[in-house]
Amino acid sequence: MLEKIVIANRGEIALRILRACKELDIKTVAVHSTADRDLMHVRLADEAVCIGPAPSPKSYLNIPAIISAAEVTDSVAIHPGYGFLAENADFAEQVERSGFAFIGPKAETIRLMGDKVSAIEAMKKAGVPTVPGSDGPLPEDNPERVHAIAKRIGYPVIIKAAAGGGGRGMRVVHSEASLLNSIHVTRSEAAAAFGDDTVYMEKFLENPRHVEVQVLADGQGNAIHLYDRDCSLQRRHQKVVEEAPAPHLDPEARAQVLQSCIDACIKIGYRGAGTFEFLYENGGFYFIEMNTRVQVEHPVTEMITGVDIVKEQLRIAAGQPLSIKQEDVKILGHSFECRINAEDPKTFLPCPGTVKYFHAPGGNGVRVDSHLYAGYSVPPHYDSLIAKLITFADDRETALIRMRNALDEMLIDGIRSNIPLQQEIVRDKAFQEGGVNIHYLEKKLGL
Repeated sequence: MLEKIVIANRGEIALRILRACKELDIKTVAVHSTADRDLMHVRLADEAVCIGPAPSPKSYLNIPAIISAAEVTDSVAIHPGYGFLAENADFAEQVERSGFAFIGPKAETIRLMGDKVSAIEAMKKAGVPTVPGSDGPLPEDNPERVHAIAKRIGYPVIIKAAAGGGGRGMRVVHSEASLLNSIHVTRSEAAAAFGDDTVYMEKFLENPRHVEVQVLADGQGNAIHLYDRDCSLQRRHQKVVEEAPAPHLDPEARAQVLQSCIDACIKIGYRGAGTFEFLYENGGFYFIEMNTRVQVEHPVTEMITGVDIVKEQLRIAAGQPLSIKQEDVKILGHSFECRINAEDPKTFLPCPGTVKYFHAPGGNGVRVDSHLYAGYSVPPHYDSLIAKLITFADDRETALIRMRNALDEMLIDGIRSNIPLQQEIVRDKAFQEGGVNIHYLEKKLGL
């Protein structure tokens, strides 16, 4: 097993990784910015190293500083968590070139799946269902060809940046008249945001759900799935509530897509935890991307399967084969996760500040992943996620009741949070019935 690792992240995920390390008797090094010296995982880690000032480019995105921290502390591996450098192939490559284990996939795998065009092509070859599309980048100087592609796919279509992510670099086109201008605008946005103006085209599904499949693979020919999650409750392509397993799926289509994800992992030599993301509409699955890291919403999968995904990541990085087989993975119940953000529940503007009082809910089937404590100052420099509230029960209805109760019990004073919005969502009739589409929340909020 790994002797000591650097946790190259912050907040709740850094604390989550630290807890898994403690269970495996792995020593930890917390790297942090000057604004984060009071984070809980910094207090609890075996060692802590300040890697720069508050702005992310000078700290959590500073590759030389992170690798130097691993060197001076005699660490053997680096865990990137999610966000920041987690899906940066150059970072993964530099970590391993420097003699450390990268707790994640190989750099070439991250590059393959980070480019949406190459990812879709790889998935097609592996037998994973994909959205009808342009089968590659759109030509820059052939409008006739572009119009022909759109006509073959059928309107509406969506133009996407090949290097896009996080909901950025995409534009829906409903008619031939606006096609070329939309492509031009998306190219410009993609070049500015990602340094790459490559775009491609897909069929735009009108009312899909967002369903994803969690996988684990050891890079030694073994891969398993941990079933699926529904992440359709979104605002501006950002997930708000997740649940597992996804309700009301076609059983046959579900079984086929789960197996196709396993087959794809083996075919591309995948290593670590990963998530295949799909749009699901009218009983069909359509691949959109693969996240080559641990997901924010991984706890709901852990709750319904009993598998500790972060511990499996650590074992795989140490060169061990998967500790479980597919036949050992069973669905034990149902789980929900509400993302608690330090933001105004109506305007959605970030609300940093000092937490005067924090009460975490408890009881049977309730889990809170959070770095909050009374007296902690939420900085304005980073993502507004401050807690993840997770509930579990034998059935969906009971898990949802527990979530309603837990949200009512959760108290945060000193800063505003989106708890009122979450309370409204879990009491919504359509959400209670399950299977709402990705546009539902924004329409409900009138956005």
